[in-house]
Amino acid sequence: MIRALLPPFAALCLLSACETGSGFATSRSAPVLNGALNVGVPPGYCVDNSAGRVGPDNAVVLMGRCQNTGQTAPALISVSVGQGGSAGVMIAGGAALAAFFTSDQGRATLSREGRASDVQVIEVSSADNAFLIHLIDRSVGEHWRAVIGVAGRLVTISATGTETVPLPPAESRKVLDLALTALARANP
Repeated sequence: MIRALLPPFAALCLLSACETGSGFATSRSAPVLNGALNVGVPPGYCVDNSAGRVGPDNAVVLMGRCQNTGQTAPALISVSVGQGGSAGVMIAGGAALAAFFTSDQGRATLSREGRASDVQVIEVSSADNAFLIHLIDRSVGEHWRAVIGVAGRLVTISATGTETVPLPPAESRKVLDLALTALARANP
């Protein structure tokens, strides 16, 4: 379902301004799952309320550039929030996470289409409490993704471009860092 929403969302955000909608406490954070966690919104980006999804115990929030300006990279930021207790996998540590995400099962998990053969992991590293993955996904190109535990939930964040407006890997990493900072500020 989320895959079907990405192209229209990306086009909407790249061609016009995204708006934050009612129900959000501020334009810099978006509460999900009845306030169990706040998704931080980096400066220059806005939540697209018509895209994404919220289930009974998980959520996907999509963001894009608020306005078509040169000051903010034209990125699609996807934040997935797992079920309660899912952050327990982070206890395994960097070596175990690296082994998983470079395995066939891990690459399939990272793939937009669910196929391990579509993903090449270029680099894995850690920054603060986040596990970072630099990858190439045949469906969305080269980008960065973060995996972090917040409020007992596993949160993954990706920063990508679109088919028509690619996001260079260095910019993807910068946007990912902005999203991680916003997430930390929204969940003190």
